[in-house]
Amino acid sequence: MSSEKTLPVVPPPPPLVKVPRLIRYGGLPPHEWKEGRGYSIGEIRALGLSVRDARLLGIYVDERRRTVWQHNIERLREWLTKVLKGEIAPPDPALPKIIKIKPKRGRVFRGLTPAGRRMRGLMSVKLRETHKHKWKKKQRERMLKKRHEAVRAKGGH
Repeated sequence: MSSEKTLPVVPPPPPLVKVPRLIRYGGLPPHEWKEGRGYSIGEIRALGLSVRDARLLGIYVDERRRTVWQHNIERLREWLTKVLKGEIAPPDPALPKIIKIKPKRGRVFRGLTPAGRRMRGLMSVKLRETHKHKWKKKQRERMLKKRHEAVRAKGGH
């Protein structure tokens, strides 16, 4: 048996933000505070952390919030001191993944509309939209001396 204990992973306390004063409540909210999405940048800077450092510690950051509440700073400071003392462990980092998505070319550009597939001689085959099929078909038509695939019915275009 090992004498080492694993530290419990405790997420940071959620920040408290003011509930907006709505007309339907007569200018008085049903309760004054609610849990917010994340700490404001000002609250994180007050602790001497950067936004990146905070996210690496598993602290959620709401970049849209501008308010700095003292009770939020105190709650976060208490949690941070426990982490630094080694009483608890912070959760895994919450950095956003950077995903680059190349926009797909349109159906018309790729010749995937019904008219484009017909023109390329690919209507008879379901999903095999290959040029190899087209050239093979053309060769067969040449050997059989059939009319060309582009020639349509009476009065073609």
